[in-house]
Amino acid sequence: MTFNQSEGNTNSSLKGVIPLLALLTAFPALSTDMILPAIPLLSENWNQPISVVNLILVCFFITYGFFLLFYGPISDRFGRRRPLLLGLGVYIIASFLCALATTAHMLILFRVLQAAGAAASSSLSMAMTKDIFSGHERERILAHIAIIMAIAPMMAPILGGWILLELSWPWIFFSQGLLGAIGLIGVLRFPETLPHVSNVPLSRIMHAYGRLMLKPTYVIMVIVMSATLFPMYSFIAGSSDIYINGFGLTEQKYSYFFAFNALALMIGSFFCLRLTKFINSKHLMTAGFIGIFLGGLILVMNKHQYPWEFALPMFLVTFSIGLSRPPSNNLVLEQVDKDVGSASSLLIFTYFTMGAVGMWLISLEWEDKINTLGLISLGCGFLILIAWLILQKRGFISPAQS
Repeated sequence: MTFNQSEGNTNSSLKGVIPLLALLTAFPALSTDMILPAIPLLSENWNQPISVVNLILVCFFITYGFFLLFYGPISDRFGRRRPLLLGLGVYIIASFLCALATTAHMLILFRVLQAAGAAASSSLSMAMTKDIFSGHERERILAHIAIIMAIAPMMAPILGGWILLELSWPWIFFSQGLLGAIGLIGVLRFPETLPHVSNVPLSRIMHAYGRLMLKPTYVIMVIVMSATLFPMYSFIAGSSDIYINGFGLTEQKYSYFFAFNALALMIGSFFCLRLTKFINSKHLMTAGFIGIFLGGLILVMNKHQYPWEFALPMFLVTFSIGLSRPPSNNLVLEQVDKDVGSASSLLIFTYFTMGAVGMWLISLEWEDKINTLGLISLGCGFLILIAWLILQKRGFISPAQS
C-alpha cells in the first residue's frame, strides 16, 4: 500500500500526515530537551562534572547523525515505512534501558542506542514530505511542521521539570518510550509514501552519497544552511548550566526560560508561513541571517546580570533561525531530483554534526559561557550572511534541473 497523491492528498489524509510528520521530526528535541533540567542533578548525584554528563547530549547527536546516513539510502531502496518501524522499535527499547541506568557511563551508552533508533524519524519524515508534496506547497507544509515541531522543545523541558518535581529522572525516559510507541502506531496506520523504490543492489546502495557529493549546489547549500543551527545547539547544551548554576534558578524556572526560547523558534516559523505569501523566501532568509548576527552582537555587549538580559537576545537568535529554516530546508531539497532519502539524511546529518560540535564547544570550562554563546552567534551570523549573499550573486540558488 502506497500513498497516492491524486487520491491521498485529501483534507482527511492531510489531517493525519502533518501531525505524524511533525511528531517524527520532533524526536530529536524530545530526546534531548526533556532531560536538560536533570543534567545538574545527575552531575551532583553521580559526582561527575557537567562536561561528562553533557556527553549524554553530545554522543546522542553524533550517533544520531551517523545513523541518518544509514537510514536514507535504505529508505530509497526499501521504502520509508519499514526503516521507520525498525528505528522506532529500537528507540522504544533504548528509552527504557536509559531509565534503568545507574551510572553516567551506562546512560551515555544507552543514549547511543536510543539515538541509533531515533535517527530514522526526522530524516525519513523529511523524505516523506518530499514524496508527498512539491514546490511552494512543500515549503508551506515544512513551515506548518516547523510550527508544530517547535512545541516539542518548548514543552519538553517543562515536562522534564514537572517529572523531576513529582517523580524522578528515570520517568523522563519512560515518557520518551511512550512517545516512541505513539509514533510507531502512527506509522503502522500510515501507508508507504515512496511510489517507486530503487532497484539498486545493496552493495551499491551507499553510492548515492557519492552522487550527491558531485552536486556542488547541493553540497554548498547544505554546509551554509547547517551552520545556522550551530548557535541553537550550543544554547541547548549550555542553557541548564547558565540558568541553574549561573543565575541560580530552580529546575522548574529554568524550564520556563528554555520554553521561552523554544517559543521563539515557533514564532519564527509562524512568521515565515505567513510572510511567504507576500515576501520572497530569499528575503526572509536574508532577514533571518541578519537576526542571528544582531542577537549575537547584543549578547556580547550585554552585562548579563539578570536572566532576561540573556534570554531576550537569545530569543532573537532563535526567532531568526525559525524564520529562515523552512525556506532553507526547501531550497536544499530543490537541488536534487533523485536519491531524496539520501539527500535528506545527509542534510540532517550535517545539521546534527554541527550541533554536536556546538554542544561540545559550549561544554568546555569557559569563564563566561554567555559571552561565548554571543561570539558563536555573532560569528556564525556574519559568515552565513556573507556566504548567502555570494551564493545569490553567483546564481547558486537555482533549483536543480531534471
